[in-house]
Amino acid sequence: MDQQLFVKMALQGWNTQVARAEKYFNALSEADFQKTVAPGKNRIIYLYGHLTSYHGLLSETLGLGEAFYPELAPVFLRSPDGTAVNAYPVEKLKQYWHEVHARLTELFNALPAEDWFKRHNAMTDEDFADDPTRNRLSVLLSRTNHIAYHFGQLVLV
Repeated sequence: MDQQLFVKMALQGWNTQVARAEKYFNALSEADFQKTVAPGKNRIIYLYGHLTSYHGLLSETLGLGEAFYPELAPVFLRSPDGTAVNAYPVEKLKQYWHEVHARLTELFNALPAEDWFKRHNAMTDEDFADDPTRNRLSVLLSRTNHIAYHFGQLVLV
């Protein structure tokens, strides 16, 4: 099969999950963002920042440029939900979400199909030689599944 077809399918999946999550977040009130996904678990605002941060790092992981908003990682990736999250108002996270995904769309659409099958920056050349399935496209598929996982938590709220 043609690499272009695989890439198109993967990007459609990514775009679908991003759009579903964006629609969900855009429909929430300010108060809704403070709800937890379950008693004692993360607030919706934390998951919003978590996904935004994780996706912001994707350009660097894929070797497509610098990370977007790396300052979010200590709060939304390396720490559990807590008071540090409150430093990021919902409107600011919405702006970051939009900018990250608009830029990723540009980068993804500009990447030739064959480049999706190259090594990503989170592995060595030796590791890639041992397992070429761990490529840029596999990272995109993993991140797509990650959105779906958290979206499943969100819809339970």
